[in-house]
Amino acid sequence: MRKIFYLKTCDTCKRIIKSLPNTTGFIFQDIKEEPITVKQLEEIHQLAGNYEVLFSKRAKLYKEMGLKDEKLTEADFKRYILEHYTFLNRPVIVIDKNIFIGNSPKTVQAAIGFLANE
Repeated sequence: MRKIFYLKTCDTCKRIIKSLPNTTGFIFQDIKEEPITVKQLEEIHQLAGNYEVLFSKRAKLYKEMGLKDEKLTEADFKRYILEHYTFLNRPVIVIDKNIFIGNSPKTVQAAIGFLANE
């Protein structure tokens, strides 16, 4: 599977996607228009290893809902990601059995390097 979960209104997501050397054959899913499904989340969870890395603690709702003061479990992370798109740490770039989560420079460079070496 070659897929990118992103927000088309997010300038950071757009910049990262534009920086990728080759996105031919990728499926792009705007998670606001087409919310992530339970099956899709479980598939990327298998690659990521846990739900916490897929969860964005930078989301405004995270602070607004007081979640930063709670001890969240894996089940909580999964539930919140499914409840509202803003909780998915994005973009999530899936290349076969490899996953790149978020927008840190290190993650973006790893995705670019992986695609450049294919």
